[in-house]
Amino acid sequence: MNPVFISFGEALTDLVTQGSDSFRAIPGGAGFNVARAVAALGMKAAWAGCLSRDSFGDALHLAAVAAGLDLRFVRRVEAPPLLAVVDGLAPPHYFFIGSGSADLAFDPAFLPRHWQEGLAWAQFGGISLVREPLGAKLEGLARQLKAKGVRIAFDPNHRALMQSTDLPRLQRFVQMADLIKISDEDLRGYFPSDAPERALKALRALNPGAVWLYTRGAQGAQLYSPGHPVLEQPAVAVPVVDTVGAGDASLAAMLLALHELAPNDPALQLRMAVVNGALACCGAGAVAPTRAQLLDAL
Repeated sequence: MNPVFISFGEALTDLVTQGSDSFRAIPGGAGFNVARAVAALGMKAAWAGCLSRDSFGDALHLAAVAAGLDLRFVRRVEAPPLLAVVDGLAPPHYFFIGSGSADLAFDPAFLPRHWQEGLAWAQFGGISLVREPLGAKLEGLARQLKAKGVRIAFDPNHRALMQSTDLPRLQRFVQMADLIKISDEDLRGYFPSDAPERALKALRALNPGAVWLYTRGAQGAQLYSPGHPVLEQPAVAVPVVDTVGAGDASLAAMLLALHELAPNDPALQLRMAVVNGALACCGAGAVAPTRAQLLDAL
């Protein structure tokens, strides 16, 4: 059976600081994290992309197996790994190592036959959209899927390597997306001279018909859903290990809510997103809470 959800974007290894000169290698990457988080919540999911043929790629492949992802969408290539060095945790601070790395080898021609049958959601975002030629390939694929009735989820996931010259692609994805998850950090990164709320208002004007999940860390989150008043949800108090992957877990819970558990209940959608994001903060790296853990916490 084909997946109902596919995430397109980078898979990488987070080298997370342990203090002093020690780092821990943890499978990560925005697209990869969302796919695993969605699968942990019980949806048939896949991550589509390329991994290197080395120990870093092996660890990512094993993580995909452990998550129950559809491995037909994973291709191994002879190329260096993509690495994210996380040298600060509060908040997370990243820099990337990956010239000519495996993620750039993604080619839709290698996707399985009839892979679009039964597909309900496709997710895009992260640094994959600003790494060429990958970004252009993914934008073209998103447009094709949108034209065929697949719903598009988008999370810009701003990082330091993203520049103001990347704004046009951000805006084009905003215009085509059905679900947009964006944080106050994303808005400060892309619009440093504007207050986040002002930048959000300008972006929402490009696509007021989308569902917008606006996350603000310890300040909680807001949900803008067409035909409904703006909703707010306070943050959930949890023992925080780190916040890596929290936004990805929030997006995954929104997808589950919209697709299956609460398609007509924006208040529950927002609660699910905030709670799942909080649960992801309770472990190191990109923790993917299970459906049972989410429902129990709710």
